[in-house]
Amino acid sequence: MKYKNILIIKMSSLGDILHTLPSVAALRKHFKNAKISWLVHPQFSDFLPQKSVIDEIIYFDKEAFKRSSLPDKIRYFFNMRKTLCSKKFDLVIDMQGLFKSAVLSAISGCKTRVGYCDMREFSSLVSKPICGKNRDAHVIERYLDVVRFLGADVKKIEFPMPDLSEAFESVQTKLGKIKKRYIVITPGTRWETKEWPTKHYAKLCEMMMKDDLHIVLAGSKDDRQKSYDILSLMSKNSKNIIDLTGKTNLSELAALIKNCTFFISADTGPLHFASAFKKPLIAMYGPTLASRTGPYANKKANVIVTPISCAGCLKKKCSSWHCMEKITPETVYKIFKKIGQIDD
Repeated sequence: MKYKNILIIKMSSLGDILHTLPSVAALRKHFKNAKISWLVHPQFSDFLPQKSVIDEIIYFDKEAFKRSSLPDKIRYFFNMRKTLCSKKFDLVIDMQGLFKSAVLSAISGCKTRVGYCDMREFSSLVSKPICGKNRDAHVIERYLDVVRFLGADVKKIEFPMPDLSEAFESVQTKLGKIKKRYIVITPGTRWETKEWPTKHYAKLCEMMMKDDLHIVLAGSKDDRQKSYDILSLMSKNSKNIIDLTGKTNLSELAALIKNCTFFISADTGPLHFASAFKKPLIAMYGPTLASRTGPYANKKANVIVTPISCAGCLKKKCSSWHCMEKITPETVYKIFKKIGQIDD
């Protein structure tokens, strides 16, 4: 069937947005003349593709909705329903698969609603789960199975990213004397169990200082304490380290990573920028599964999985957490040296 007016629902988070991009690229190639809209939280809209891929962005402001009074919530809900119904979508694709996306899918007024295989929180009662051959594979392939079901022929993985040239101009000012050949390290994660210990990052940075390498610590404002702790724990001169943690917006962070020569982190959103940009990288995994949500379609990606038996437990909190600590700085540095340090 040739759909003419398609809505994609994928509101968050950063990594999930990036994982959806290959599906949107394949969708555009198959439905060349369709209008494609994307429903997203405002803070992630900067990473949606250009007009050639996405025709319209629709916002659901989750933070404003949470802060508002009950009457304002009801008013916001009905205004959203009115907006979605006015678009007259003939296909809704719920790539979020949660209660909140199910509600928005249900009030869209569209009768044809599909989602990816891992639909949760009763969202499968609203949108039809599409379970293809990659049900147990990487999430990117699970999303792609949805557009394959719709008739798209997926020949390669593409990440249609926005133009970041203006963002990098502002980043260059913040980088100061470092203009090229720098390593980006982002120590923060959304789950506390995914974090690599700050003492390990400090030790790794000290090892890299021996090679006279330039390191940029980066991340959100919530990660500033972690970067401060890393610098405080370092016993050697950190003159080649620049701390930009909390000092860039998301577009600038993406531009910073796009122009770096190497990237190191645990399982966190910026990691997927590095992978999408095909940067050489090292990613450290403990409670999450790299086979499901790790770097994908990047031959320069190197994944280190904790050696303990409970790896991949998917716990956001743990009373006996030690999995990430078991990945030593020496292990990371050894791999870093083995793969040729940094590209020119």
